Amino acid sequence: MLATRLAQFLQRRGIHYAWVVAALTFLAMLITSAALGLPGALLQPMTQEFGWSTTELSSVFATRFALFGLLGPFAAVVLLRYGVRHVVTLAALIIGGTLLAGAFMHNLAQAFVLWGVVLGFGTGMTAMVLGATVVNRWFVQRKGLVMGLLAGSSATGQLIFLPLATWLIETHGWRFALMPVIAATGILAVLVMLFVRNSPGDLGLLPYGATEAPPAGGAPVPTWKLPFETLASASRVPAFWALAASFFICGLSTNGLVQTHFISLCGDRGLGPVPAASVLAMMGVFDLIGTTLSGWLSDRFDNRKLLFWYYGLRGLSLFWLPYSDFTVAGLSTFAMFYGLDWIATVPPTVKLAAQAFGPARAGLVFGWVFAFHQLGAAAAAFGAGFTRSVMLSYSPALFVAGAACLLAAGVVLGMRSPAASAAPARAG
Repeated sequence: MLATRLAQFLQRRGIHYAWVVAALTFLAMLITSAALGLPGALLQPMTQEFGWSTTELSSVFATRFALFGLLGPFAAVVLLRYGVRHVVTLAALIIGGTLLAGAFMHNLAQAFVLWGVVLGFGTGMTAMVLGATVVNRWFVQRKGLVMGLLAGSSATGQLIFLPLATWLIETHGWRFALMPVIAATGILAVLVMLFVRNSPGDLGLLPYGATEAPPAGGAPVPTWKLPFETLASASRVPAFWALAASFFICGLSTNGLVQTHFISLCGDRGLGPVPAASVLAMMGVFDLIGTTLSGWLSDRFDNRKLLFWYYGLRGLSLFWLPYSDFTVAGLSTFAMFYGLDWIATVPPTVKLAAQAFGPARAGLVFGWVFAFHQLGAAAAAFGAGFTRSVMLSYSPALFVAGAACLLAAGVVLGMRSPAASAAPARAG
């Protein structure tokens, strides 16, 4: 077995195999993010070719975002029942096959089924819950840092694929822009099957940083009723609603709005697709830095205060964007401040969920919290497209998202301390 030989080779050199699994999980989440973000670059060329309105295409993207999030709690059960290795491999094949089939679609119904429903299903299997599952299973130490790195994978996906996609759109057409992501899913499927294992015990290892084997029976029994039972229990705890509401606003102000509509927004202001995608890539660089740093900070400081600053700064940057004049200097400033906390909210939110509900239920609770994130993204994807079609401007959507971020900052700061709410939440 290649995985066993590699684990033994690394162990002799003082390197834990958990880092290999984390690296491949990073790659899986990166490719998922690229598949989710790619249609944003295709908005204008598909509108020009098929005559579909921004609102119609936005409804397809909104469906994808909603499914991506709503499948999160059930993806946690699937990962527990069938293992990370098989689930990620299947998801990669679904994502690649759906993108390939999309190259041959010619009506809106096909777009809705392929890139709304099926792509939402495939990416939902490798949502942020995958990262939380791998971190809790393979790591005892450095959890915050690793979760920050995995959360930053969405930034790296933009950094690698979006500028290339926009260049391919301009030179060869939008169908060619799908090919790099399709090829990446095939490579991912092979690597995961060869090198990913479901737990350290499969290779005779302890989790990274562990001094003894984890107790048997610590994780909940993975039944299909478990997500609903977890939601019913968690919904009685105020901390859950604070995290869900703030993460709804997180999705509203990131994936659904900027990731989906930024290139189109820049086009309205006279900036071409390639420079706009380059700004998104710049955001990706800063987000990878900011999210990794956020993971480090979440292990050391009050996560409520971290979230307060993240949401507050994001809201102010969205208020400022319409007045940036869309110059290189103005957009670079926006990319820096907005990018630093794009997904920086994930590590503190995961930590707060674990502190409030316990490590055994943290993955499933975070799955429901992440579902609210993607519902927010879906609302913004459709709402921003609607304002663009009806009001001929994205500015109202930017102002609403900015105000919502300031509201989220107040919500998280008003949460009870994790120590005060942990006991009743875990008892529930």
